[in-house]
Amino acid sequence: MLAGTTAHAAKPSDTAGIVGVAYADATLEPDGLPVEQRRVTLPFRWDHEFPGRGGRATYRIDLPPSAVPRDEPAALLMSGVGSQVTVSFNDALVASYGTLGDPGHDASKSNLLVPVAAALRREGQAQSLVVRTTIQRQRGAGLGNVQYGTEGALSALYRSQQNWRNTSAIVYAVSLLLMGGLAGGLWLRQRDALYGCFALAALSGVARNLDRVWPDVPVSWPLWGAVVAVCYACHIGLIARFVLLVLERNPPWLVRSIHAALALSVALACASFAFARPLLWTAGLVILQLTSIVCLPYVVHGALIARRRIAAVLMAAGTMAILAGAHDLLLVRMGLFGGADYTLTPHAMFFFVMILAGLVVERYSRTVDDYSALNANLAARVAEREDQLRAAFETMRQQQQTQAVLLERQRIMREIHDGVGSQLVGLLNVVTQTTPDRVVVEEHVKLALDEMRMAVDSLQPTHDDLPTVLATLRYRLQPRLDAAGIELVWDVAVMPALAPFAAQAALQLQRILLEAFTNVLKHARATRIVMHASWHGDATPPLVRIVLTDNGRGLPSAPGEARHAGHGIANMRSRAQSIGAQLHIETASDAGGGTRLRLDWPCALP
Repeated sequence: MLAGTTAHAAKPSDTAGIVGVAYADATLEPDGLPVEQRRVTLPFRWDHEFPGRGGRATYRIDLPPSAVPRDEPAALLMSGVGSQVTVSFNDALVASYGTLGDPGHDASKSNLLVPVAAALRREGQAQSLVVRTTIQRQRGAGLGNVQYGTEGALSALYRSQQNWRNTSAIVYAVSLLLMGGLAGGLWLRQRDALYGCFALAALSGVARNLDRVWPDVPVSWPLWGAVVAVCYACHIGLIARFVLLVLERNPPWLVRSIHAALALSVALACASFAFARPLLWTAGLVILQLTSIVCLPYVVHGALIARRRIAAVLMAAGTMAILAGAHDLLLVRMGLFGGADYTLTPHAMFFFVMILAGLVVERYSRTVDDYSALNANLAARVAEREDQLRAAFETMRQQQQTQAVLLERQRIMREIHDGVGSQLVGLLNVVTQTTPDRVVVEEHVKLALDEMRMAVDSLQPTHDDLPTVLATLRYRLQPRLDAAGIELVWDVAVMPALAPFAAQAALQLQRILLEAFTNVLKHARATRIVMHASWHGDATPPLVRIVLTDNGRGLPSAPGEARHAGHGIANMRSRAQSIGAQLHIETASDAGGGTRLRLDWPCALP
């Protein structure tokens, strides 16, 4: 049965060429209840009339014959029609959305633009429109606004409504996904509860926004409805917790209340869809709304009393979110005050995405400023420490120079005392005798001069040039050897540059060789001495080998001579040990029975 005359079924629209439908004759078949036939006012919400029940509905509408000129294409624009829909115009099927009774499609998530072929329109008669739907329980279906008019005018209106309804939902979903991923990454790096809370809240909100524009969800109903409700509860509850974390106001009782309200809302959402009790989910939404209202005084205090800029921003966003939530709960969910068929919460919640973006930028800028200040402070402290270290180094260098001078003075004093001093003491003992032996006096004077000359030579900077040290010793000894008629064969091989060695080591080496030459002069009765020095880099460790061979009478055999020679050899061995060298003295059978001295002195390369 048609709903009265065309004049009663349709009403003029503010847009030229468009007629809005005010009511329809409906045949309602709710599950478990008797069939009803009655006139319904549009928009008609099935979930308000039959909460928790699915079913079928057929809507019949008479459209005015003169709404669209004959020469212009016509169309229908419908919103909130579902869940599965077929549309017939003058008894001809013109559109189908999903399969009647198959819950895999939900046509109510978008506006429906249905072109009407000119051949189907009746000239001068009312046009018959029949809309058949099947509805699943707890889905927001029914029949929303129906408009009939020219296709051009309705297409422009359709695009405008789609941009507001669908495009905004996609933008919000993508924004929440991106910001949630960013917050999650920041939480993984910093373990800041603020970022972790927002990441969970944002990712929970993605499901709600996708559900608004996704007609063919692969999850069966009502399971998908429970998933969306749980995500929505987490989205609202975690945003409230996020606000407290931003304000750094976390009273334990309020934090526990938010957690309890969130857990209770999730439980009510699951129970509502499991047992087909819409009032349970409505109660969960009321709890979430009250929780948000309880958090608002802390935001107001931060904005008006503490004068915090972020609190003022949160107060504005939170107030809009609470008002939007009240609108959706009272008008959309409960249908009070005339009802409404559009939600505002997704638009209000998007402001928190921008707030987080601002927080990230602010924190990053503050971190950059802190690092800049820290770098400047560190640079100043480093410069201060460098000045202190430079001053300390200069002081230490001066102390080292002073210490080196003192040590060199002590060494020279010790050498003069042990060398020249001991010879002078021996000379004093000789000259104080009644009849001093001229030869002994001369010998002591020469030894004292040799000691003094070696002490002077040790002051020369030749402590990395062994051939020069040896050549200096030869220069000092050559006159005595010539006077004694002893031939000196000097065989010093080419040596690599050695690591610098101490003046004390050079002096000890000279004293060992001086003692050896003196023994030859005094006791060996030799006519020839061969001095051989060579580098042995393949030895372990690398060493310089000095071999001194004479053709004298050899090692002493008489007891008195042996004691005297033993004392001299003991001194030579002690000196060799002080510089890490090894001393070997043996009979040189290949030199006619003379004596051979071999000194192995480990030396390093630079």
